[in-house]
Amino acid sequence: MSVATLVRRGGFRDLLVGQAVSGLGDWMGTIAFMALALELTGSPTAVGGILTLRLLPAALGGPLAARAVRTWDRRRTMLAMDAARAVIVAGVPLVREIWWVYAGAILLELAGLVFLPARDASIPELVERDDLPVANGLVLGSSYGTIPLGAAAFAAVATLPFVDLFDRPLALVFWIDALTFLISFAFIARLTMLSQPSGSSRGGSGSPDEDVRFLAAFRLPLVRAVMPAAAAVALGLGALFSIGIVFVQDVLDASQAEFGVLIALFGVGAAGGLGLLHIRRARDPLRETRIGVAAIGAIVAAFSIAASVALADVGAVAFGAAAAFTLASGMGALQSCLDGNERVLAFAAFHVVIRFGLGVAAIVAGLAGDLLHDSGWLRDLHWPVVGVLEPARVVLLASGLLVLLVSGLVRISPPADATPIEQNAST
Repeated sequence: MSVATLVRRGGFRDLLVGQAVSGLGDWMGTIAFMALALELTGSPTAVGGILTLRLLPAALGGPLAARAVRTWDRRRTMLAMDAARAVIVAGVPLVREIWWVYAGAILLELAGLVFLPARDASIPELVERDDLPVANGLVLGSSYGTIPLGAAAFAAVATLPFVDLFDRPLALVFWIDALTFLISFAFIARLTMLSQPSGSSRGGSGSPDEDVRFLAAFRLPLVRAVMPAAAAVALGLGALFSIGIVFVQDVLDASQAEFGVLIALFGVGAAGGLGLLHIRRARDPLRETRIGVAAIGAIVAAFSIAASVALADVGAVAFGAAAAFTLASGMGALQSCLDGNERVLAFAAFHVVIRFGLGVAAIVAGLAGDLLHDSGWLRDLHWPVVGVLEPARVVLLASGLLVLLVSGLVRISPPADATPIEQNAST
């Protein structure tokens, strides 16, 4: 089915539009959180604290998500989290202390971690099974492809003379962000076909009365197979976000504007990844996920030795395509083989691994870059073929090679009573 035909499905279109609008506002709000932290404290360390605190919600949000989706149906779960996020974001400009800003960031992330597995577990009820990979890609694009648009929207709103409404820093930005969550709420409210409790979704193996625990997701063979892919994407993204700006500006001598173009090209690449999903011939989502992880590793490794900004731009497009393709394929594997509580728990684990891994990778890559830079021993070290490598290049190269090795872990050995789909997914 073509993308145009897929988005003509009323339920899926409503979900996609709502996610695109709230995704745009969410990225605009993320930048606003950092800007507000800097304005309140004048400290770059405080800005870094906003990103660091994403680790805590990722660690705590998985169990919370599992409990929420056990007792609520998917539609009500998404509605509740959109409403909560609107209230949280709207209240941020009213505080004056940085700790309250941190608290808002944590609560916002927790609500997102409850929302995401309910959203992803709903997609199979809105499209046909064969259309899941493209549908996943479109939803991912609405979430992550709006990064450059969100940055541009923040820049545009922040320049308005009345952005600090009622003498509250960046109030207009945060309130527009809150409005986008309410718009998403309105579109999701129309998805009445999702009113069935998630614990008893059709075809599910569980019942609403079963004891559903977050860690149980990691005992599922398919989940254990897909999690390395999610971690690999997070590792690649975390390293690029943490070291990328140093690499592009200090090593390649690029300007901030050129770095902005590179970030935007990630979104362009993600759109290309959707195209690959649409024209591909293979129909084994787990095998596609494994290939995508290997491609990410190779791309990050090649990106690390790029000799010019133009080559780095090509790498950004390729990475965006591989990341979107890999994430959508992994989601397709979970959606095709799991039902009921197992599916919801799997998506809770999926998003926790990505978000937690992203934060850990960013911190570790940044620390590694600083340590290598301060030690100075790399200046006299000649690598085969490529010669002397700056610390930023070494960190990116190591990250790429590690991701490439992880690709071999994306496989399962199904039990004897596995379904035919699960048996095919293990090959």
